[in-house]
This record gives sequence, C-alpha cells and structure tokens, in this order.
Amino acid sequence: MNRSTIQLVWFKRDLRLRDHAPLRQAIQEGIPTLLVYFMEPSIRIQSDWDVRHERFIYESLRAIQLELEPLGLSLEIWEEEVLVGLQKLVNQYIVKAIFSHEETGTQFTYARDKLIKSYCKTNGILWKEFPSGGVIRGLKNRSGWKDLRSFTMNSALIKCDLNGLTPLNGFNRDALSLRRYTPEPLVLMDHQEFQKGGEGLAWKYLQTFLEGRIVNYSRFISKPVESRMSCSRLSPYLAWGNLSVRQVYQFTLSYKAIKGNSRNIQNFLSRLSWRCHFIQKLETETRIESENINRAFNSIRTDWNEEYFQAWKEGKTGYPLIDACMLAVSATGYLNFRMRALLVSFLTHHLWLDWRPGALYLARMFLDYEPGIHFSQFQMQAGTMGVNTIRIYNPTKQAMEQDPEGKFIRKWIPALKDIPLQFLFEPWKLSNIEQEMYHCRMGLDYPYPIVDIEKTGAYARVKLWSLKKTPEAKMENEKILGRLTNRIEEEESNVP
Repeated sequence: MNRSTIQLVWFKRDLRLRDHAPLRQAIQEGIPTLLVYFMEPSIRIQSDWDVRHERFIYESLRAIQLELEPLGLSLEIWEEEVLVGLQKLVNQYIVKAIFSHEETGTQFTYARDKLIKSYCKTNGILWKEFPSGGVIRGLKNRSGWKDLRSFTMNSALIKCDLNGLTPLNGFNRDALSLRRYTPEPLVLMDHQEFQKGGEGLAWKYLQTFLEGRIVNYSRFISKPVESRMSCSRLSPYLAWGNLSVRQVYQFTLSYKAIKGNSRNIQNFLSRLSWRCHFIQKLETETRIESENINRAFNSIRTDWNEEYFQAWKEGKTGYPLIDACMLAVSATGYLNFRMRALLVSFLTHHLWLDWRPGALYLARMFLDYEPGIHFSQFQMQAGTMGVNTIRIYNPTKQAMEQDPEGKFIRKWIPALKDIPLQFLFEPWKLSNIEQEMYHCRMGLDYPYPIVDIEKTGAYARVKLWSLKKTPEAKMENEKILGRLTNRIEEEESNVP
C-alpha cells in the first residue's frame, strides 16, 4: 500500500488561528496537513478537570471550525488519547512531522508529552514544539529571563495565511476508527453565567477593556463586584490560548500610545508580566504542583479536617465573604485576584489545612485554570513558597473594605439579604429576636463561624513566621531565589 505523507498541527492550549507558530510552520512546509485537537479521556477524569473547561474549549474549537469552513479547511476534534490517535494515523499515512506549542501543564500532561516524544523518535517523526508566550523551556535559573521575555513580547506577530495551507483531501476518519468527539448536553448548555470561548469573543473583551472599562482597573481591582467589569476578563482567553500574551501586550501598547490612561495600562501590563513569571516557575520546577517548594514547611498542616474542608468548598464557613466567594466561583468560574487569595488564606491559615486538596478543587472551579499560575499562586498565598511575605487575611475586615455596601454578599447568600449592613459582615452578632426579624436563624439559615479567626490568625502567624526564620527555611529560600526567581521579581509579584 502506498501511504501518503502528511503532517499534523496539534492544538493544545493555543486555540486560535493567529500568532500561531506551529500553524505557520505547517503552511511553509506545504504538504498535506491535518489540524487536530485531542479531547483526551484520561485528561477529563483528572482531579483538576471540570465540564466548564470542556465547554470553553469546545466553544473555542467550534469558532475555529466555523472560520476554516469557508476556506475548505477543517479542524478535527478526536475523543482519543494522543498516542492512540497517532498510532492509528501511522498505520495509514507517513506522518512526517507534528507541530505544536510547548505546554507548561501538569505532571500528567508532562508525562504524556514525554511518551509522545519517545514514540516520535522511535518512528522517525519530527515533533517540533514552539515556545509559548514568554516562557522559556530549559531555563536553569532566572538570569536573563526578563530580557528573553521582553524580546519575545516585542517580536513581530506571526502571520498565518490560511489560503496557503495544504489540506489533506479524502481523509476518512471512520476508516481509521478515529472517534469523533461528541459533546455531552452539559457541554452544549448555554450557560449565561460563564464566559464563552472563541478568538472573536476574546478580541471583543480586549477591545472593550481598553476602550472604556480600563478607566477603573486599578481603582476596583480588589473589589469582588466592580472588578467583574473593570478588570480585563481576559484570563480564560489567555489560559486556553484564544489570544497569545504577545497579542494582548502589543495591542495594549498601541492603546497606551494613542489613548493615554498610562497608569491603568501600566498596571495591566505588569500583570501580564507576572503571568509569565509564575508560569515560568512551573516550567522550571514541576513539583510546584504537588510539593511544598520550601521543604521546611513539610512539618506543618499534617492533620486533616474533612468537615472544615467541606464547609470551605460548599460556602458554609459562617464568614460571609468567604462563602459568597466560593458560591460565586462555583456558579460563574470567576473571582478577582484578591478574593482568590482570600480563599486560599482562609483554607491554609485559618483552617490550617494542606493547600493541595484546595488547589485541585479551585482548579476545577476556575474557568481560567492555568496550572503555572494556579499552583504557584496557591503556594505563595499558603506561605509554602517561603520567599514571599506571609499574608493572613481577616475575612471580616476584607468584607468591610472590599464589599462595603454588601452587594456581593447579598447577591450570593440569599439568607443574608435582609440583614442590616451593621450586622451583615458578622451575622452571628444578631440577637435571637433580630434573627427572626431578618429571617436569618443562625445555625439553620446560615451557619455559625466554624473557627475563631482571631485565634486561628494568631496561631498561624506564630507558626509561619517562626518556621520562616529557621536555618532550614532560609537555606531552602536561597535555592529557590537562585533557581525559580530573584528577590526583585518576588517583590514585584507579591501582590496584596
């Protein structure tokens, strides 16, 4: 049998058709090309996966398919493990090359990539991976990283002339027993509370942000209600690659030059840089996902309280802002940065629980789940990175400062909607008569606080600061500062 020669563009967390190096490479090679996304069954049963991720991915893929159709091109979505799909293709074709972006993912996807690399080497297939964003693979330390990232961000955007792509004519998926992905009803559900995927929508969010919403960016960035409009809301589009970081960076710079508003724009650009900074940590040190980076912290939080954990997950801690945040992120997939930090602080400092189960739970909740940011931020807030300032948030104080009118709390906790503002942040102070009057019986309609934050906060401060000062912790920090970051970067990224 004469086998045709083909090549693949393997889409991963780069669900767009612009500024796409693998796609341009395939166009330049000029041989028949399959564009493919693997909806891997093994990924979809991992502890960090949720249907909200799958829905956003599918919406993004459908947007690509609709754009390709008028050009006579297609994007295949297969419900296969990557290795299985590749083996089926090799039985029918000479697979000359695979082009994809590098992925700074979990240890699970890293293991899969190593398996694919080995298979390609054994079967004479070129697998060429291209850098993604400002993340540098193989970097041993942070020396020169900022300059490398700056060079990438300021390089010309990659143009992909799709008319030059050579399609694979006569491709018969069924003959190869390749399973077409069929979305389940939950994936197809039109969920109004969640942002929808797609390159076009991503550009609309970016444009509306820079054309108007950014005016309140710095002012409202910590507010749980106002930030939903004043922040860019680009995080899921960056996490799943509907836009590249470079596209956002350069488009924002063009607005800075034309429109002014430099302070807000500069703050936004700084956070784009921090994004790369945190992902680079996971790229360099994969154990961030599952181990305390500073090993001196292995001696704490060794006991587990499942009752506390369930109360945290379900929004039943008795602290209104904590509970409202958890209910909001469950229903919408989004929280602003300060509220995310608050949830982690409460879990790890006030409940004194190991950060890892909480990290996996919120990975499922966050629509914009990006492993490099997620696990690095979790450890930073939990204090186990060792090199950052320890911040133990008081949820009542944060509620008064960030939700002073109680709009966010009343929206997400109906049981508290009638309570006067003077009691809203501390409803346990209501008298029995007031509880009846405002239709909120403590212990029935809304729980009593599960811990005393004055006591838990004091305990956590003593334990963490004492440990941070030990010779073991200091020695570990020196290793971290040399390999994963430097002091200046940590000071700049240690956002309150």
